Amino acid sequence: MRPARPLRSGDADLLQRSGMLEDTLVRLRNEQDDMRRAFYDAAQMQRRFCGPPSLRRGPFEIAGEIFPLELISGDFFSVFGRGESLVLAVGDIAGKGLSAGLWFTHIVGMIRLLGGVHEDPAAALGAINAELTALQLESVFTSMFLARLDPQTGTLAYSNAGHPPALLLDANGRPSRLGEGGPLLGAVAGAQFASATLTLRPGESLIGYSDGIAERTNMHGTEFGVDRIVEAAYHSREAGARAMLFSILAAVEDFGGDCTPQDDLAILVVQRAREATEGDETAPERLRV
Repeated sequence: MRPARPLRSGDADLLQRSGMLEDTLVRLRNEQDDMRRAFYDAAQMQRRFCGPPSLRRGPFEIAGEIFPLELISGDFFSVFGRGESLVLAVGDIAGKGLSAGLWFTHIVGMIRLLGGVHEDPAAALGAINAELTALQLESVFTSMFLARLDPQTGTLAYSNAGHPPALLLDANGRPSRLGEGGPLLGAVAGAQFASATLTLRPGESLIGYSDGIAERTNMHGTEFGVDRIVEAAYHSREAGARAMLFSILAAVEDFGGDCTPQDDLAILVVQRAREATEGDETAPERLRV
């Protein structure tokens, strides 16, 4: 056996540096693990802050979900009660990842505060817009569909701020767009917003979604589009709001295939129970917005 080489003067130095490097790598791994846990906790808090993912109130079922591109979402939904009414929102904060996620709590907090104070959704959007434009920060641009539902009567008042129009599907699956409103929030100081009122009748569904759903592309660069949202909703209209939500999301993922998503996703579905006497005579080919 060859005898061990005696340590030279530089060897001890090298061993010390090697040990210091190993300690640094361990510390960095621990810090990375801590950061991952912090982001995971923040993502779970975002989901809780949105409200319940599924809710029943009278004849209505409401379901909502967010799916961030990264751990932190810039897209949101919000569902909460105010007196006898439910306040509903779905929206998109400009940017992606942490830059948009930093504003998530602030925006959803304003929805809970101002959306609860103002019964007219247009007035609530005007108040939120005034708060955002006063900050004079471009990164706070936000699109939003905001509504107030009376579950006893089915009356829905809504206003849309630069967001993809929500879809209303009648009992036979025929769609219409709800686009009444105004500009993007945070873009125009003193902007005016309009509201509209309708009645959600038995068997009808409301679908609010962020543009990450309609703009999801496949390997050919084709977007999923609004008509495919309607088609997926049509085929799941008998199964309830939660099932409709996941039917749409499954259709989006199947369409996108192996192509990496480019944006966060948010979706909100409101469905009124169908009356037992109602029929359904509409064929799928008639379902275009």
